[in-house]
Amino acid sequence: MPALVKAEAKPGIWLQEAEVPTPGPDEVLIKVHRTAICGTDIHIYNWDEWAQRTIPVPMVVGHEFGGEIAEIGSNVHRPLEVGQRVSGEGHLVGEKSRAVRAGHFHLDPDTQGVGVNRPGAFASYLTIPAFNVIALPDHVEMDVAALLDPLGNAVHTALAFDLIGEDVLITGAGPIGIMAAAVARHVGARHIVITDINPYRLELASSIVDCVPVNIAEETLHQVCAKLGMTEGFDVAMEMSGAPQALDQIIDNMVMGGK
Repeated sequence: MPALVKAEAKPGIWLQEAEVPTPGPDEVLIKVHRTAICGTDIHIYNWDEWAQRTIPVPMVVGHEFGGEIAEIGSNVHRPLEVGQRVSGEGHLVGEKSRAVRAGHFHLDPDTQGVGVNRPGAFASYLTIPAFNVIALPDHVEMDVAALLDPLGNAVHTALAFDLIGEDVLITGAGPIGIMAAAVARHVGARHIVITDINPYRLELASSIVDCVPVNIAEETLHQVCAKLGMTEGFDVAMEMSGAPQALDQIIDNMVMGGK
């Protein structure tokens, strides 16, 4: 099968032929129909310091996907069927850590990543444990299925707060930032301000979500608050850019006791 492989320990990625994986007893083989590109994949492509100490070479990369079940392992007891439309959780956990046994799967110190520590989704087929398979309702399109991973990040972050009637600041108008803005609008936030220095991303954000896009290189948040009649600052902030200065801007523009 064709696959995008990190075949060498240097910048780049290679289209190669790879063996179709065979699912283990507790695994499912998935035929991939859609994938999405994550920032992790860019790190791997560029072969930065993180990728160099994390990615075993060669490695089929990619972890955001939608597809259909092609084969089911002999020991799988979940109600899954061949041909069923699915996506999958890309973080694989063990069974022994205290975090897992307490149900805190995201805190497992032995987590493995699809497309990071084991072959990924930028291929015709991949295998994952049946535990990680997410069945898709009929109304969820494959294009959306490939984005469930970052959408989950946005939803869990935004819904960590009670946003009804709140003034919300989101720093970073990348995909997760825009999705978080959409969640905030859906649940009833009042003013939603999203910042970036990329005009294209800000235009995209405002075309998707009813929000106030701000190019932080051209306008300050104090000026924006004044225009909106916000005399004390934001109630809730979500940092989605990874820029160190964004945290300083958040602290300077929050109400007392902001979240």
